[in-house]
Amino acid sequence: MIELNKENFDAEVNVDGVVLVDFWSENCGRCIELMPDVMELAEKYGSEIKFCKLNIQGNRRLAMAQKVMGLPSFVFYKNGEKIEHLSGEELEMEDVAQRVESYIGVGA
Repeated sequence: MIELNKENFDAEVNVDGVVLVDFWSENCGRCIELMPDVMELAEKYGSEIKFCKLNIQGNRRLAMAQKVMGLPSFVFYKNGEKIEHLSGEELEMEDVAQRVESYIGVGA
């Protein structure tokens, strides 16, 4: 997974195809819980979808500019455009996995 920050965000997200950005923080217990599953998804589908993560600590303005107001948040971009935002404490990894699978083959 590519670690994003304000310096590389645009270059990594504004690309052809689908990009998933995991917005997280060390203070977010649910984010930490989901991290191994996100890494697993990245290993499984990384050749078809670009997986990135952004620690909002130190990048709060960037997160707010992306309308990320709660954690955990998973934002999908296609060809640089935000297309979907999954968020909330109740978010299950199955939901994220289903969305990832729905975009496979769509981004290319």
